Amino acid sequence: MGMRVKRMSTKPTTHIADLTAFDCLALFKSRDLSPVEVIDDCMQRIDEVNCELNAFCFVNFEQAKAQARLSEARWMRGEPIGLLDGVPVTLKDVTLTRGMPTRWGSMSTSSDGPWNVDAPAAARLREAGAVILGKTTTPEYGFQGATHSSLYGITRNPWNPSLTPGGSSGGAAVAAALNLGLLHLGSDGGGSIRTPASFTGIFGFKPTFGYVPQWPASILTTLSHLGPMTRTVADAALMMRVLAQKDVRDGYAGPEYPFGDVPLASTLKGLRVAYSRDFGYVNVSKDILNVTDAAAQKIESFGAEVIEINPGLDDAGKTWNTFWYAGAARLLGRLNKEQRSLLEPKTLELAEQGLSLTLSEYLDAQEARVGFTAKMAAFHEKFDLLITPTMPVAPFPVGLTRPDPYDGDWSPFTSPFNLTQQPAASLPSGLDSNGLPVGLQLVGARYKDMTVLSAARVLESAFGHLTPPKRSAR
Repeated sequence: MGMRVKRMSTKPTTHIADLTAFDCLALFKSRDLSPVEVIDDCMQRIDEVNCELNAFCFVNFEQAKAQARLSEARWMRGEPIGLLDGVPVTLKDVTLTRGMPTRWGSMSTSSDGPWNVDAPAAARLREAGAVILGKTTTPEYGFQGATHSSLYGITRNPWNPSLTPGGSSGGAAVAAALNLGLLHLGSDGGGSIRTPASFTGIFGFKPTFGYVPQWPASILTTLSHLGPMTRTVADAALMMRVLAQKDVRDGYAGPEYPFGDVPLASTLKGLRVAYSRDFGYVNVSKDILNVTDAAAQKIESFGAEVIEINPGLDDAGKTWNTFWYAGAARLLGRLNKEQRSLLEPKTLELAEQGLSLTLSEYLDAQEARVGFTAKMAAFHEKFDLLITPTMPVAPFPVGLTRPDPYDGDWSPFTSPFNLTQQPAASLPSGLDSNGLPVGLQLVGARYKDMTVLSAARVLESAFGHLTPPKRSAR
């Protein structure tokens, strides 16, 4: 224990920014790279871009550096403590983390703490040896599909800083797109992983509800899922192996997550895939349809049978909104008068809509949710996957909470699968005519997460990875 640890050799730091979690772990094992060098590189790049893009609301360099030094010593002894030993990770500012503030993006919270408890996800990552870099930005209580707040200001898209990265896991998406840390935890109550994944050109995965324990429970209860946001499918699957372990604090925790790493296959032969371009009623931009149509043809070229069909989820948005409004009203009931006075107007507006709901309307929504879940279960008796555009629109200007102009629900492809609790991912599938990322959504039956991840990895090999334009240091 008291021996001096010899410093590992290093690869040139210009290459560290391009590494995946799997790359780093292999280099740690061979002693060609040190966790300390990876943390130093991440921190340098965070310093260069965070003032402009605002991905992080809290970074603790000294704590991360100390964790990395301990990891380095373990790798030098050949004794890593877990699957992610030395890998830098981030947590969204809705996940309790020991030693770091969790503010839920709101002025109604206090920075005083005490911050002495890890939520299940933070605990599992720490036990696996991951180095926690810091917390990523979110809008107030995660209630918006864009990432800006009175507390943290505006988070910007690395592809074009005048545009939003989406929300509510916008900070995590920006961090993933620029590889500011290798694995990033997001949360998704109606698209909050998949929307920013689509807008920033990364892979975002919402697993089957219950696989990743949550505590404290989300204000949206059983709509909310925790999941990985990464540059590669394999890294997301690796993160899931750590996150998806039971924790007695979550009474909704599902069955044991049965998966290991996702092998790289070269075919989708045998898969029956349903393709819905617009759900039969959504106004999707022509650019996005062009990219998504090309992706559907690519899926067919890998041997899958692709059939264009709509799943029949026309009223799902209205049902989801009922739970969303109710969640905002529930939040209001938890805050005292002073805290309520610090809430943003949009949050108060949502809460007022929730307070106007009747018990009958809420129970009608519960009944409709059961119906949608049954409908999709029957749908997946015929189809292994459903694919759609992740978003019907491109990233819109910062400061807005929705695209303007746009008629109707602007995230209609994502929220239904929070109602049904199915696994769903957004995979970057190309660029629109303005050079902005377009995401393809892959949806599987409940507990068929491996089907989604395996198909995504095959397609990733065809679509490639998207990298934002280089940003000059400021």
